[in-house]
Amino acid sequence: MTERLAHDRHGGGPDWPAAIDVAAIVTDTVASRGHNLVTRPTGRAVREAIEQRLTPMSPSPFVMLIDFTRVRILDFSCADEVVAKLLLRYHGPDRPGNIFFLFRAVDEMHRHAVEEVLARHGLAAVCDVGGGFQLLGPATPEERKAWDTLERCERIRPRDLAGALGELGEPLLRGLARRRLAYWSGNGGAAALSALARTR
Repeated sequence: MTERLAHDRHGGGPDWPAAIDVAAIVTDTVASRGHNLVTRPTGRAVREAIEQRLTPMSPSPFVMLIDFTRVRILDFSCADEVVAKLLLRYHGPDRPGNIFFLFRAVDEMHRHAVEEVLARHGLAAVCDVGGGFQLLGPATPEERKAWDTLERCERIRPRDLAGALGELGEPLLRGLARRRLAYWSGNGGAAALSALARTR
């Protein structure tokens, strides 16, 4: 079934980006004075707290930004819990909510751990790495080219698909949408998750 994003009155996505400050959850959940994500129990507690906040969300699709801006240290076990396992929970057809995730401020201090756990699970994610959004994790060259094109264009209308990506544009973008890396709209167009998150 074709999905439409929550608050999609103009066909472009939500009117506001929802965001979760991971550092604030670390402080609230583990009573830590520092904004460090280390040890698996800490990562699991933070992920479960995030999932609790996501539970009452609308069943309609929307974009959620997981914000690591104030997190100083992210170890492999916490990246596995807060990034990979969170994505896995909301990836399949039995997901508890229809959420597309962006990860903000995944900079060089976090990037190695994030890429490692994504590769381990065969996942990819759209991440703000400081100089703009990038696709991290395993993807084919064709998928990366399609994602890069969509990210540059922000939105591609149905009549522009062939010109932007050739005859394989539609199946590539549909594939990215199935991986929760892009949004495929009901009218046959596509939107970059970063563009939807910027929509006000």
